[in-house]
Amino acid sequence: MEWLTETKIPIGKWAKWGVDWLTENAAWLFDAIALILEQMIDAVLYILQAPHPLAVVAVAAGLAYYVKRTLWFPVFVGAGLLLIINQGYWKETTETLSLVLSATFVCMLIGVPLGVMSAHRPWLYNALRPVLDLMQTVPTFVYLIPALILFGLGMVPGLIATVIFAVPAPIRLTYLGVSSTPTQLIEAGEAFGATKSQLLWKVELPYALPQIMAGLTQTIMLSLSMVVIAALVGAPGLGVPTLRALNQVNIAKGFEVGFAIVLIAIMLDRFFNSNDKTGGR
Repeated sequence: MEWLTETKIPIGKWAKWGVDWLTENAAWLFDAIALILEQMIDAVLYILQAPHPLAVVAVAAGLAYYVKRTLWFPVFVGAGLLLIINQGYWKETTETLSLVLSATFVCMLIGVPLGVMSAHRPWLYNALRPVLDLMQTVPTFVYLIPALILFGLGMVPGLIATVIFAVPAPIRLTYLGVSSTPTQLIEAGEAFGATKSQLLWKVELPYALPQIMAGLTQTIMLSLSMVVIAALVGAPGLGVPTLRALNQVNIAKGFEVGFAIVLIAIMLDRFFNSNDKTGGR
């Protein structure tokens, strides 16, 4: 077997060459992307941090009632956010929320159109499948290194890593929803003279909406699972105290932060879960 390892294929060197080339020739592009993403994150962060925390809690509870029309969910949202404030993690929670919401927005902005195009062009989905598998199976730390080199420390490389990890979910589920539209519905639309764009907006997307919303909730959960990874590249949020608790073997702090993350995950899941209109009753 030694003959097989004598001439090593320079995969790592090719990857390094590609990153170096991008750094030298496309720095302006990555600076522009970083600026746009930073402004988006800062805007979400301002909305969450500028008002008094109790005002944000009240608005969140009101939105919870508006979305679910039940009493238990706004009570849960209000009590959960008040508990986070009580534990002293409000600032970190808003920072994590800004990162998660921004990453989710970018993922859906990329994933839904790609999923629709893939459903209409099978060759495109066949080409995307290995790329999507690669994005979800390659360890996050591998593509965190070039993201750190290209975008520097802070929220942006954490957001980029989160998007790479989470965007396959909306692509796959949008593709599944649109491609599974019954042919009878499409034929009925064509019989009434609907154009391709009308079929998309009036037939395929409404039918695929549950799958698209499932992709949205999956994206949120995957984004939340990346908070610790984002903290490794300088992104603030709940990942920072989590890392500190791990380094200090601090069980109390680790449980507090973990409980805050779980509360945020449950709230966001219930907010966007279209299959839970009655609040779980």
